[in-house]
Amino acid sequence: MRSKNNPGGQDGVGTGEREPGEPERSFIEKARRAQIIDAAVETIAARGFAKASLAQIAERAGISKGVISYHFAGKGELMERLVEQVYDDIGAFVGARLAEHAGASGWLRVYVESVATYMHGHRTQLAALGEIFSNFRTADGTPRYGVASSEPLYTALEGVLLEGRRTGEFRAFDVRVMAVSLQAAIDSMFAYWSAYPEHDLAAHARELADLFEHATRAPAPPPGTTPEPHGT
Repeated sequence: MRSKNNPGGQDGVGTGEREPGEPERSFIEKARRAQIIDAAVETIAARGFAKASLAQIAERAGISKGVISYHFAGKGELMERLVEQVYDDIGAFVGARLAEHAGASGWLRVYVESVATYMHGHRTQLAALGEIFSNFRTADGTPRYGVASSEPLYTALEGVLLEGRRTGEFRAFDVRVMAVSLQAAIDSMFAYWSAYPEHDLAAHARELADLFEHATRAPAPPPGTTPEPHGT
């Protein structure tokens, strides 16, 4: 799930907030934009990114193409707002569960398993995101979403990993390598599940959480000693 968003919606990234100077939208405008985004998700998931034209999206939403053009500058902006909206929803879902757990080690497990739990109930959104991430290009032809756009996500994960090192829960390791590896493993989990719907996603997430718990865990202190917190 490559995105510019932070796990659990941290630091206000990807919150879908208005741009500076943009007027406050009415309830009706917000509802209409949400309707269009939902129709775009369904259209992309069913037809693929290339065939999901604004006309097709409008038809699925039961509105005219002009209504979409009124609310979004074009397909590019609609795709960006769609990604933000899906990740806002994920952030709210995961963030509520992360708030109930203390400690970096617990955070790591809840993060992996909660994202999987959310996606298990939102396969259509996952399919749409996969299409967008694979096919959406900027004006110069480069992928709109990828490693570079995931930088805020890596940074947020690094913060959790550093905190685990500081408290002594985690061993010493390169936090950038671990953050990139963790997110890549999560992305691959969803890609595999998309290709093989019968695959047990929940079990995969538990196993993945186990792997990274073992990969990050600090060694047990010798008998009779008290572990000291590690520096960053």
